[in-house]
Amino acid sequence: MLQNVTAAPVRRSLEFGIYRDGDNNLDAIQESTLSQALRTSRTDSRIEFTVEDTTRLRADGDAVVSGALHTEQYTIADGDVSRVHLVRAHEMSSEANLARFVAHTLGNAQASGAQTTWLDLVDHGGGDGGGLETRDGRVMSMPDIAKAISDGVTLHAHEHPEDAGRGVDGVVANQCLMDTMGFADALSHAGVKYLAASPETMLAPGVPSGVAHAIASHAHAPDAMAKAIVNDVMRTKYDAGELDFGPAAAFDVLDLDPEKIARAERSVKQLNDDVAAEARASGVRRAVHNDARAIDGMARFPEATSDMPWRADRPAIAFYEKLASDARMSDKVRADARAAAEAVRSLVLSHRESDDFKAFGGSDYSDAVGPTVHLPTSRRQIDPWASAGVTETDNSFYQAVDEDAMTRVTT
Repeated sequence: MLQNVTAAPVRRSLEFGIYRDGDNNLDAIQESTLSQALRTSRTDSRIEFTVEDTTRLRADGDAVVSGALHTEQYTIADGDVSRVHLVRAHEMSSEANLARFVAHTLGNAQASGAQTTWLDLVDHGGGDGGGLETRDGRVMSMPDIAKAISDGVTLHAHEHPEDAGRGVDGVVANQCLMDTMGFADALSHAGVKYLAASPETMLAPGVPSGVAHAIASHAHAPDAMAKAIVNDVMRTKYDAGELDFGPAAAFDVLDLDPEKIARAERSVKQLNDDVAAEARASGVRRAVHNDARAIDGMARFPEATSDMPWRADRPAIAFYEKLASDARMSDKVRADARAAAEAVRSLVLSHRESDDFKAFGGSDYSDAVGPTVHLPTSRRQIDPWASAGVTETDNSFYQAVDEDAMTRVTT
């Protein structure tokens, strides 16, 4: 006689939330991140993808066609798409909407028994200026992104007090220029443990969704996980006819441990304050300015203009090491610079960079190891797009480390 059997719920290792804003010119090409997720799920049952996709694309049989802007919400697991909802187009740069998506993803993680939860933010990006674009061209600021994630965690805990300890473990910034000290600092204060991002512009489709496999495979081994993520990104090649290209010239996974972040804050602040204090000494201001100019800013591609705000984003470790080796600096400033470089380097779990990125005209990124800091060398670089709502100075890290003091010396 057959007995009634209740199937045990599937327990996942990873809930991977994909928050994709396709309301832009990258809609079609970045859609492949969803196709990648479907393929990954077919071979790795440990992963469930929670998706919110605002797009003009719709499946029509075997084809994908363009139509009216709308939002699709669904999950991907075991090679299948389920729990599909089509709704009016959401404003993906809304803090409230991102917070709701975070809570929804955490709810799915609770239901699936997932051990860890990561978010993949897919849009244009713009460093500390922001990374989720509005329909009028403005961007959701970096502090607001971090706050939305924190608010989403709080919302989940309120709705599910029995699961109040669950949070967002990592963020994949599938966007340009998001590997910054400002973003890392804000995410750490929001309780996020890891940031996977590029200090440079990303080439769409960007980070392959297959990195979810690397995360699920090394959930309890951060170093191995970080190495696997970076390997997946930097080994990926997209076909552009005669030129195969990778999604990034440089890519990092950062450890956002609060103690490490606090140490970096203290070290950078000490350096900035001491440089400012010694700037009146003969030759010091010019020396610091020249050291900053010696480190190329980001957006290192032939078409980039000097007034792009991210030309003033410079690899933090490279700049601090440059100061540390400059005999024109006092022993104190050189020691400060070494300490700052070491503190920032301690955040980098894994990285890879290119010294000849052919997609950007052979640009050299061999110093792009770890996060950037906003380090202008002229007044017009401080916040050149502030009138358009893009600011890289209105964030807690810039203020906490007295970066304006360093800016007054370098400009």
